[in-house]
Amino acid sequence: MKGNFPIEQFEQLQTPFYYYDTELLRRTLQTINQEAGRHEGFVVHYAIKANANPKVLNMICQAGLGADCVSGGEIRRCLEAGFSPSKIVYAGVGKSDWEINLGLDKNIFCFNVESVAELEVINELAAKKDKVASVCFRINPDVGAHTHAKITTGLAENKFGIAMQDMEATIEKAASMSNIRFTGLHFHIGSQILDMGDFAALCNRINELQDVLEKKHVKVENINVGGGLGIDYQHPNRVPVPDFKAYFDTYARLLKLREGQKLHFELGRAVVGQMGSLITRTLYIKQGTAKQFLIVDAGMTDLIRPALYQAYHKIENISSEEPAETYDVVGPICESSDVFAKAIDVNKAHRGDLIAMRSAGAYGEIMASQYNCRELPKGYITEDF
Repeated sequence: MKGNFPIEQFEQLQTPFYYYDTELLRRTLQTINQEAGRHEGFVVHYAIKANANPKVLNMICQAGLGADCVSGGEIRRCLEAGFSPSKIVYAGVGKSDWEINLGLDKNIFCFNVESVAELEVINELAAKKDKVASVCFRINPDVGAHTHAKITTGLAENKFGIAMQDMEATIEKAASMSNIRFTGLHFHIGSQILDMGDFAALCNRINELQDVLEKKHVKVENINVGGGLGIDYQHPNRVPVPDFKAYFDTYARLLKLREGQKLHFELGRAVVGQMGSLITRTLYIKQGTAKQFLIVDAGMTDLIRPALYQAYHKIENISSEEPAETYDVVGPICESSDVFAKAIDVNKAHRGDLIAMRSAGAYGEIMASQYNCRELPKGYITEDF
């Protein structure tokens, strides 16, 4: 089974481009709101870094989600899309002064602070504006995740967060600052996680930390567990919507929230991953000595995940129903790493056939570059056709 695409309309467009199935996006957002809504105090933010296409952002905003930003540019982009500053959280290990000032000026919900050095700068900048900045401390829980090494973030050797043993001292330091308001704890252990046991381990660690703070009479208003829920790259048609029920239920069952506490989530890939496809056109079929190459006009500049992470994306020839043949699918970039897949079976391809690279709604268009002086790919939604 292939994806459902308006192929006739695609034929008229310059490739490569991204196509976003907004019917699937709406179904995904509805499921998120339904499953999170079963649990009191659950608040969902969308991680802007996954996909910042303005039309996509506007739909997510309309669904009532908050925003998780990791740059000043993302704060601006989500404000333009209509997100309320009161629903914006801002994380990142390297916030520059202008980005912090932007957050202060817009009165965002909170800064997820990742070091004492950063805390001191926020306090200083807030004092200049006679403002009080709300902060959550990102704690590095030293919890591993069953995912790619380059997208795990919760181990002690990762650059993210404040070490557990420094948590109490950092909270005490914040209490001494007149322009800082401590409002919670933030965690994020990684991305593309499908094993609920990883989230269970995070719950256990948070429970331990909360017990320590409670003995010190430290009140924590908000717990932010980040995101990390993965998608099924192997079967985008069979599993188009991630298992949000199991995800939210894991936290509801295992995390011991205190009375009145809010539990925040920062979902990115799980929201937009499956609704996006990179559409590219076949340029040549090249017969090698022991293999044949399906050469397309999209490259690692348009979708870098296979080159960067050796990531898998299901590849479909949406122009052909002929019997499958085995190809290496490659792009035109002058790099040996510009390979989307090796030795995969695809319906027999001819010059001009349209190829869909599925599950590309997250970390696709947003990570595109202009290497080789290439144009950035455009993004289209269902309503554009």
